[in-house]
Amino acid sequence: MDYKVKEILQLAERYTPEMSKFLRDMIAIPSESCREKEVIHRIKQEMEAVGFDKIEIDPMGNVLGFIGHGKHIIAMDAHIDTVGIGNKDLWDYDPYTGYEDEEIIIGRGASDQEGGMAAMVYAGKIIKDLELEDDYTLIVTGTVQEEDCDGLCWQYIIDKDNIKPEFVVITEPTSCNIYRGHRGRMEIKVTTEGVSCHGSAPERGDNAIFKMAPILSELQKLADKLGFDEFLGRGTLTVSEIFFSSPSRCAVADKCTISIDRRLTAGETWEGALKEIMALPSVAEAKAEVSMYSYDRGSYTDLIYPTECYFPTWVIPEEHEACQTLVECYKRLFEAEPLVDKWTFSTNGVSIMGRYGIPCIGFGPGHEDQAHAPNERTWKKELAKCAAMYALIPSVYLREYMNK
Repeated sequence: MDYKVKEILQLAERYTPEMSKFLRDMIAIPSESCREKEVIHRIKQEMEAVGFDKIEIDPMGNVLGFIGHGKHIIAMDAHIDTVGIGNKDLWDYDPYTGYEDEEIIIGRGASDQEGGMAAMVYAGKIIKDLELEDDYTLIVTGTVQEEDCDGLCWQYIIDKDNIKPEFVVITEPTSCNIYRGHRGRMEIKVTTEGVSCHGSAPERGDNAIFKMAPILSELQKLADKLGFDEFLGRGTLTVSEIFFSSPSRCAVADKCTISIDRRLTAGETWEGALKEIMALPSVAEAKAEVSMYSYDRGSYTDLIYPTECYFPTWVIPEEHEACQTLVECYKRLFEAEPLVDKWTFSTNGVSIMGRYGIPCIGFGPGHEDQAHAPNERTWKKELAKCAAMYALIPSVYLREYMNK
């Protein structure tokens, strides 16, 4: 069956300079969560330039580009918000001006995950150039607030934009491997209450920080006893933040709160994760409050779409048609067997598949270890490789799996 494989690869190579420029333009626009407006409009401009059929910016601020008008809805997603730059002294180059040579591009967002956005947009151009449209509608999404609250954007897209694809390609960095799931996560808060008094006579009060100390010790032990899954690995737990309140540095603290980053492997639930902590003797002794965080920060459009900070685990079987579509595309394009694996971190798949059961599959440029790191980089050859894959995926899905 002729899929114009050679032509796709040739165009992906030809458009690598344009992809690189587009990526550097996005990197040059600071776009931390809830401040993505300018980069969203830059993406819309590029979609218009390469010939997308329709482009929308929804009320949350996500940009959605449409190619084709067929009945089979396929989506490809990149979150286009980034984390901050951290300590600028750790960067060898300005994180927004960046660096480029024949092989790499450096800058905040290069791997996580504006590189995926660049490759998707130029996959759309390849589809247009080679007239690969068929009985499908491809929706390319540039989504917001993922770094703040992964999956929230897709809760909105599914519930409010009423878009429910047959499957979604997540373009987070995979080193050009195929990823079919990852652990879930949740954000937990533990609070101890005390009574303040003058620090010269601490016996008159009740120190909330001291009451937290044995809880921290027991949490560290609990971390070694969490669930395990053969594919996804072990659940994990770490204390990520600590806060307190006290009238002064010369007083006993009257409140102490810690934040826990809990990663959930297959078989673990948010209810179980909370109960494990509630059952610790030190938590009962301190009468500590254990709860899940919620998220209600407004997007750059000022839309508030609140949710609890629970991000479900998800996996699709290797034999699933979404996974096998990407395997088939990879073989046809690169004449090699792909590695099928998983992410260590979390993606928008927590909502798409985790909450709604819409199959997700991952393939993206860049490497996981570049995410949130100084001197974050991506590789131009991976941009081209991904653009070729994204251009081919809809045709293979339709012809190999929908027309049987």
